[in-house]
Amino acid sequence: MQSSKPREAYLNSLIERAVGGDRAALGKLLTVLERPSRDSGIVLRTLVKKSGRAHVVGVTGIPGSGKSTLISKLISVYRSWGLRVGVLAVDPTSPLSRGALMADRLRMQRHATDPNVFIRSIASKGFRGGLSLAALAMIEALDAAGYDKIIVETVGVGQAEVDIMHAAHTIVVVTMPGAGDDIQALKAGVMEIGDIYVVNKSDKPEADQLLEFINFALETGEIGSGEKWRPLVVKTSAIMGTGVEELAKVIEKHLEHLVRTGRFEEKVESRRLMLARLFALRIVEEKVEKIIEAHKREVSRILGESDDPYTVLEALIEKGLREL
Repeated sequence: MQSSKPREAYLNSLIERAVGGDRAALGKLLTVLERPSRDSGIVLRTLVKKSGRAHVVGVTGIPGSGKSTLISKLISVYRSWGLRVGVLAVDPTSPLSRGALMADRLRMQRHATDPNVFIRSIASKGFRGGLSLAALAMIEALDAAGYDKIIVETVGVGQAEVDIMHAAHTIVVVTMPGAGDDIQALKAGVMEIGDIYVVNKSDKPEADQLLEFINFALETGEIGSGEKWRPLVVKTSAIMGTGVEELAKVIEKHLEHLVRTGRFEEKVESRRLMLARLFALRIVEEKVEKIIEAHKREVSRILGESDDPYTVLEALIEKGLREL
């Protein structure tokens, strides 16, 4: 126990410096949070006491809809309002390095020298909901570090994206003209969760048709988050820079609604519950991996010889957990 105290003191110092505005310390803190460990547990214990104030905005939608460019322009609006902005770009995982592919971060590079903007790419690591344990933990870190807006961009792969609704206060679903079949297919998944729908690339001729399609779907109840809030639709052209300030103002309207109805705090609790669940599952998974590795010959034999492999393996894992 004594040997862990210097490490804990270092982590607490890192937290203090990050909360005080030290960007290098914040970067190191996020690296600690990239995988579940005793260190990340110590860090989270402190962070959750300091977080819970930031407005978390989830940006999702179909690939190619211009989410990253839109976020870059949204950052500019928030900075003009004097707000500090943190961005977590959840990228597809590289099949070779298992790290994040950095395309999203590159599109936002113009903000890299702004001391009040912090951008981090995170590998999705195959998480079905588009959010990893690391992403949820990093939201807490950026929140505790005093960022006013935390924008979480997910990889945009359809129905699997819905986990973002448990992590963000406001969900912005980005669409684009000319993708009617894709949007129709998404209606049973990501298109259901939006608080705000964006028709990006609205300079294209099909934009008004898409706007009508989304408004009709909202009126008939086919899409929408289901809260006591009627989702709004905004037309933007991220490339041209049009409609972005209007989008930012609509996001603020939703924030006001959340605060007024008490949903803001509920969303924070929802995010932390999902974080705790994923953290616990990862701990159990690592322990089970150790047990399987220690008994791999026995496990192989059970699968081939037992009439009820489920019950036998369950007993083996329970025994192994007691012995760890």
